[in-house]
Amino acid sequence: MNFDAILQNLLIFALPVLFAITVHEAAHGYVARHYGDNTAYLLGRVTLNPVKHIDPLGTILMPIMLYLATSGAFVFGYAKPVPVQFGRLRNPKRDMVWVALAGPLANLVQALLWGIAFYLLVGMGVREPFFVKMCQAGMLVNVVMFAFNLFPLPPLDGGRVLVGLLPYKQAVLVSRVEPWGFFIVMGLVLAGVVGALWLRPIMGLTFAFLDLLLTPFSLLIR
Repeated sequence: MNFDAILQNLLIFALPVLFAITVHEAAHGYVARHYGDNTAYLLGRVTLNPVKHIDPLGTILMPIMLYLATSGAFVFGYAKPVPVQFGRLRNPKRDMVWVALAGPLANLVQALLWGIAFYLLVGMGVREPFFVKMCQAGMLVNVVMFAFNLFPLPPLDGGRVLVGLLPYKQAVLVSRVEPWGFFIVMGLVLAGVVGALWLRPIMGLTFAFLDLLLTPFSLLIR
């Protein structure tokens, strides 16, 4: 195990991961406040201060331990979820869709911004591998978060979107999965189902979409 390479990778990914989880969670709280629930705002969670969103176990310890244990082959972590009282939203069933989508969409925007930063660095002749790789890591981290969180099973954002879009009877059935949803998702991840049938296809489409948006920037540096 090359500890120098592992340490360098941890440093490269640290800032993108910090931004990715912070903006993701803050976006949930901001949109919830917009639609009538100021729970997260009153608790100080509608902020870009990463300390407010970091879970010591899920954000720091677990990802590092998994990274070291698997030599980077498998990494998983989570932030403290932003509290949302869906009953306080003006139109709970409809507005919960926008609250849930806010996090993944924030990651999609960040992926685009990291891509723009990459082309700007290359265009300005900056060849320092650390910063170039950080931009690439920023795109990867945010695309992974975008795709993973859209998986249609509560408590993931995609599950909440599904509950908001389904007719009431079906929505109630899906929402009942939430207490066990995390363990179901983890089981599917470890079995390779999520990666093969969801993450790879969604990430492929997302990168293709980002490449399209970044085409003007790539043309500028040719």
